[in-house]
Amino acid sequence: MTRFFLGSGAVLAGIAVVFGAFAAHTLEGRVTPERLEVFETGARYQMVHALGLLFLAWATTQWPVWQVTWAGYAFLTGIALFSGSLYLLVLTDTGWLGAVTPIGGAAFIAGWGLLAWAAIDG
Repeated sequence: MTRFFLGSGAVLAGIAVVFGAFAAHTLEGRVTPERLEVFETGARYQMVHALGLLFLAWATTQWPVWQVTWAGYAFLTGIALFSGSLYLLVLTDTGWLGAVTPIGGAAFIAGWGLLAWAAIDG
């Protein structure tokens, strides 16, 4: 899991940088300022949780417990659902995707909770 979370975190952090630059240089002026902010929120949360995955890669070597592994899966799920739904909402102007976003947020919260559990109990 160490290499999987390290590789996933690195790739997703790089993609977050690309999406942030895309927002700043391509979307600005093409979408409303509110939509641009939504897209940037997706990139910001993706970056934070990609860095979280890098930390989890290390954490799997210190606390090889199921909670750490599942925290990583929760972060990956959160990035896909939270950030992914925000990107698609802005790019496709499909409002119903906003209903998916909170599920991704819940996955982020679950991931942090699992990591805390591992640190306290692991």
